[in-house]
Amino acid sequence: MRILDDVKLDFSDVLIRPKRSTLESRKNAKLERTFQFKHSKQSWTGVPIIAANMDHTGTWPMNKALAKHGMLTAICKFLHYIPLKNAIKTIGLDYNLDEIEYDLKWICLDVANGYTERFMDFVKTMRQHEATKNSIIIAGNVCTPEATEEIILAGADIVKIGIGPGSVCTTRKITGVGFPQLSATIECADAAHGLGGHIITDGGCVVAGDISKSFGAGADFVMLGGMFAGHDECEGEKVGDKMKFYGMSSEDAQIRHYGKKVDYRASEGKTVYVDYKGSVKNTVEEILGGLRSSCTYAGAKTIKDLPKCTTFVRVNRQLNEVYS
Repeated sequence: MRILDDVKLDFSDVLIRPKRSTLESRKNAKLERTFQFKHSKQSWTGVPIIAANMDHTGTWPMNKALAKHGMLTAICKFLHYIPLKNAIKTIGLDYNLDEIEYDLKWICLDVANGYTERFMDFVKTMRQHEATKNSIIIAGNVCTPEATEEIILAGADIVKIGIGPGSVCTTRKITGVGFPQLSATIECADAAHGLGGHIITDGGCVVAGDISKSFGAGADFVMLGGMFAGHDECEGEKVGDKMKFYGMSSEDAQIRHYGKKVDYRASEGKTVYVDYKGSVKNTVEEILGGLRSSCTYAGAKTIKDLPKCTTFVRVNRQLNEVYS
């Protein structure tokens, strides 16, 4: 047994310190990035925000809406995949790579626990397989730099970071396992970039400012679930002015996709009803507007520059919630 004594931080533990900026207006902040990926040698240009591969966010209407803004959608693995613009195919460890129908640009190996030997072996298989050897491979989830390095060396271009930070994830409650998401982002980004790889911060963003903090901490992409829930594009069950949203390890998800919750596993997700928010366009505009404003406060002309310009200040309270 070991105890790590150094402080690990979450998004709510810090604020970005403002500094002198040469940007004349927030509209001049550039949110698009161009990436060249390590193993696939492919490139991509766009706004590096991704809708999570969940039942109510990884949908085709969400893909259509976000693609208009240059953003990505990780399509839920239980939906039929077609190669539309900025759509990421999601698979699990039981997927037969010989069944892939298309020349995929993006593919995501998504599992709750990316620390198993089986997972690492499957990443290697994906990189060597004829159907995916030239694809941009995303693999996760993990939350430590050592695992990040191992996954990149196994053949992934991008590692998905986050164990338990999601709004409808109960892994930390049920298992006691996890890592504060801001520190996980900082440490895993450093490890990935040292090998020419990239990371996605997956989970933990509660407000638009958390997305800016993610990019400031070194994230290349940010994946959002709860922040994209409750919109028309989610195609979820609507009850009054609420919409159903649940974690993909929840009992609801297990029953929907497998017919029951098997007795050897616990539910590591919960079901909630979120406020109905209308079109996702309004939320996207708020997120992108917040990002541009963050860049002007931090003195960054692009989100690629945010890590170089960001100084985090540790705080005891970040919001005045007297009227919350």
